[in-house]
Formats: sequence, structure tokens, C-alpha cells
Amino acid sequence: MHYQNALAEEIRDSAARLVAEDIGPGDMTAQLIPDRQWVKARVVTREAAVLCGVAWVDELFRRLDTRVILHWTAADGDRLEAGQTFLELEGPARSLLTGERAALNLLQTLSATATRTRHYVDLIADTGVRLLDTRKTLPGLRLAQKYAVTCGGGHNHRLGLYDAFLIKENHIAACGGIAAAVKEARDIASDLPVEVEVETFEELAQALDADADIIMLDNFSLDDMREAVKRTAGRATLEASGNVDETTLRAIAETGVDCISSGALTKDIKAIDLSMRLVDQ
Repeated sequence: MHYQNALAEEIRDSAARLVAEDIGPGDMTAQLIPDRQWVKARVVTREAAVLCGVAWVDELFRRLDTRVILHWTAADGDRLEAGQTFLELEGPARSLLTGERAALNLLQTLSATATRTRHYVDLIADTGVRLLDTRKTLPGLRLAQKYAVTCGGGHNHRLGLYDAFLIKENHIAACGGIAAAVKEARDIASDLPVEVEVETFEELAQALDADADIIMLDNFSLDDMREAVKRTAGRATLEASGNVDETTLRAIAETGVDCISSGALTKDIKAIDLSMRLVDQ
């Protein structure tokens, strides 16, 4: 419930920021168009994609002009083919043109995350391995991109620093070891999952002995991942991390790990090519 409430608030806040940064005190060019001119438009994707961002666009145009009517022919998570029209709009020409760039910016970014995620998920679909995102998101778009990952069939690792423990090298050093770090985490918040990042088999054994819920295998080789799976024998969830891309993903999944995390889903995406065009009345 917290996530849903936070996402709804994020959608409202994002729409407000988009309007403020692009329109400011007013759209100068839109004033060239008669105030009462009514038009229709359609949004088309020039490439195959997975759609994401419907609620953001709805909220953006609601803030701009409640007279704008939006008709979606696809929903978040749907696959789009190149050349497909997935949104038709009708309303005052000024409002449609004023909101065009902000709406497309958001759609092309979130759809890019959903599309990349779906591509990766498809590569490992028959392995049973879960694909996870990371905190390597675009600034200001954390919840939006996390949502986009789920639209692409992926899973959220953690939303931020507040909803899980992820004990890394520096935390371990500062706490005096893996066992001490895990114990302290349990004492602070026993209801939160505790994950430990390990770089060696010795650290793996320590994390298992400390009863960590999740163990992240950081930059393990494929052979070492397979060995880690054997040594763990189901005592903890194993997450593979590091050097994950479309060329390595399948091989990593086949080692037997439970999940794979990748910052590539969110941090270095290429925007989907979208276009809005006015149509003849």
C-alpha cells in the first residue's frame, strides 16, 4: 500500500514538475494559434516498444486543460509495433501542442526502461530466474523507473535505502565483520530483509552462517557462481550482480542463481522514438 500511495503522489508531483520546467509562465509559440481552435492528434511509435507512462500523461494534460480528451489504444506493459498509433487526443490546439514535448519526454523514457526490461526478461524467460533493477536510476525518476521495470516484467530490488538492508564492503568493515553487521541489522529492524554482498567464498560462508536472507555474488565468474549455488544449497537467495548485459545475462541465469540485478535497465537506456501529429478534422 505504501508503494501504491507513493507512486500516486509521484505521478502528481512529476506532472507538476514537467509543466513547470517546460511551460513556466506560458507557452509563447502556442499564442500564435487561435484560442478556440479545436484539433485532433495521434501519438505513434516509430519503433517496437513496451508502453509505460499512461498515468503520467493523463495527469499532465489534466493539469494543463481538462477539456483535452485522451483515448489510449494500449495500456502500460503492452507491446507496441513500429508505426502503431497508441494514443489519440482531442482538444484545444494550444493545449495539445503545449503539452506535447513534456508528455513525449516522459513516455519515451519510461517506455525505454520497460522495453529494455522486457528484452532482458525474454532472454531468460524459461530459466525461472528473476530480473531485478537497482538504485542506478535517472535522477528524479526513481519510482517512475521502478514502475516501468515492473511493466517490462522485471522486479524491484529495493526502492531506496529505507526498505531493506544491503550490507556492502564498507558497511562490513565499519561494523567489524559480516556476522556483526547482520546481527545489528536484525536488532534495528527485524522485519526488513537483510542482504549481504560478497566477493569471495569465505565471505559467502560467513553470510550463510549469519543467516542472511539474500546474498549478492559481486562479479563472480560463471564457474564460481555455479559453485556458490552448490555451497548455498537453498539456505539463502542468491543474486548475481556485475557485468550484466544482454550478452552475459543468459549464461548467468543458467548457473542456477535465483535472481540477477542490472543497472542497465534504468541508467543507460535509449529513449523510444515517438511522434505526435495533428490529424485532419
